[in-house]
Amino acid sequence: MGGAARLNAPRALLLWAALGAAAHIGPAPDPEDWWSYKDNLQGNFVPGPPFWGLVNAAWSLCAVGKRQSPVDVELKRVLYDPFLPPLRLSTGGEKLRGTLYNTGRHVSFLPAPRPVVNVSGGPLLYSHRLSELRLLFGARDGAGSEHQINHQGFSAEVQLIHFNQELYGNLSTASRGPNGLAILSLFVNVAGSSNPFLSRLLNRDTITRISYKNDAYFLQDLSLELLFPESFGFITYQGSLSTPPCSETVTWILIDRALNITSLQMHSLRLLSQNPPSQIFQSLSGNGRPLQPLAHRALRGNRDPRHPERRCRGPNYRLHGMIQSAPPPRLGLTRLCVSPWCLNMLQSYPPLLLCMIQPLELSLALSPFPLCVKVVQPTSRS
Repeated sequence: MGGAARLNAPRALLLWAALGAAAHIGPAPDPEDWWSYKDNLQGNFVPGPPFWGLVNAAWSLCAVGKRQSPVDVELKRVLYDPFLPPLRLSTGGEKLRGTLYNTGRHVSFLPAPRPVVNVSGGPLLYSHRLSELRLLFGARDGAGSEHQINHQGFSAEVQLIHFNQELYGNLSTASRGPNGLAILSLFVNVAGSSNPFLSRLLNRDTITRISYKNDAYFLQDLSLELLFPESFGFITYQGSLSTPPCSETVTWILIDRALNITSLQMHSLRLLSQNPPSQIFQSLSGNGRPLQPLAHRALRGNRDPRHPERRCRGPNYRLHGMIQSAPPPRLGLTRLCVSPWCLNMLQSYPPLLLCMIQPLELSLALSPFPLCVKVVQPTSRS
């Protein structure tokens, strides 16, 4: 269901009746938290997406905003922008730790204060700090993402929510200001294999710890770079938060290569409840806002459709953040292939080049390249 909600007579009457009924059920709901993706929860009216902009004046953009999210991305409307620089993601070379949390609306990972994860580059004018990783998924495969590509959905969508740390002190303040937020979105399919980062979050021992609303489980030693495909481009547009208050301060960055999880992992997600154990089970699935009109907003991409992606062949290696020591003296190099993953995932280290001197022997050498490359078929040294 797309489009902004309009206050017509039938909807106003329904809202009036629902508010009157809610007033007789029990304590007044918290106005800042009184919303849902479904209009009816356990027989009680809770405002779903069509009503978000009507029940709280602070959420009016949900009803009347012109730059709302999510949207359907028609690839024929994407403009190739050769001036979009690569995305730069920095974890300071450290593993992540934080809390996996069932909020009753999403599976949420809240990173610990340290290490700080920053993203910059791409369409972003400032450095943005990671505040939350959010997972949305559907009750059936192929229908769980908020955004769509050419009218097709995905089984799930991972959203990494960042705030502009150069202009604002926290997420709440940034959500109300210009250039406040950046959300990186990755699409997820169900397949026979699984993304290694998502596997850590969705293995049985972990996911069963957050079966009910407000359940939480602490995780550590997470390598965020494993969440991203080795090679990817992105599509960007200006939009809003897809939850109340629907603030139109978000730069969305949609990664154009989907991830995979297994059918068993997806089944485990659908067994999560949006209620506490004392209440009837209601699956956490279907936790997304309907599509909103794109209108005349620009869609920009950093992939040139005229030039197919080049792939490295032979043994490939990633340069992870653990390598921080000074490189050895320059040695003879083998034939190399620059990895788009490396160009997109810049870390906060001096420029390094990963090279293979002999099979299974890796070394570092100074290089003008941004961070790292992928090694292809080793050649003999001259």
